[in-house]
Amino acid sequence: MLDANNFDAIKIGLASPEQIRAWSSGEVKKPETINYRTLKPEREGLFCEKTFGPQRDWECHCGKYKRVRYKGIVCDRCGVEVTRSKVRRERLGHIELAAPVSHIWYFKGIPSRMGLLLDMSPRALEKILYFASYVVINPGAEDSTLSKKQLLSENEYREAVEKYGNSFTAMMGAEGVKKLLEGIDLEQMSAELKKEIKEVSGQRKIRAIRRLEVAEAFRKSGNRPEWMIMDVIPVIPPELRP
Repeated sequence: MLDANNFDAIKIGLASPEQIRAWSSGEVKKPETINYRTLKPEREGLFCEKTFGPQRDWECHCGKYKRVRYKGIVCDRCGVEVTRSKVRRERLGHIELAAPVSHIWYFKGIPSRMGLLLDMSPRALEKILYFASYVVINPGAEDSTLSKKQLLSENEYREAVEKYGNSFTAMMGAEGVKKLLEGIDLEQMSAELKKEIKEVSGQRKIRAIRRLEVAEAFRKSGNRPEWMIMDVIPVIPPELRP
């Protein structure tokens, strides 16, 4: 654990799903906290001792192991490691989401980072994220009248299915936006935007510069655009929660 009193700066950035799972000591699967009968943390809940560590120093959940001589042992009955209770201030958990969600900072922030990378308006993104419209991921056949990132209403989507069958792909919700973000090649985008800035002027040039700034920030930081859509979220240690 880092010394909380010895640091020069704090940096906030995106974390990949793999990084969040690597930080985690276990998955939180239930919304329950404390069992009202035993007054002990519920297993796999938000206060779970198996994930976050024991409530009492050197004592597992079921009481099979007590005292410091069992230090480091993981109880074969309850799965709790025999250690100090202060680890409940340090250990993170995670929640695997049933469906992806968008991080509101990157979608609703001004300017919208998600909108700039995808070259879409925040209003169009909102329609997709809130399940009001489908977005075309892959237009399919060459003779298709559909185009990538085109928005379709429910009726338009049904008509497209009748006309083109399964040859095209359209999705809605954060899952659809994530698919679009996964398809972004940051190197190629940066090169194309640099070329565009030299050739255009006015509002188009200003927007291209803004898009380039976001693309370069992602490229240089090593972050991926699809990390703005979350499949997994971290759970902070129970002793740090109000």
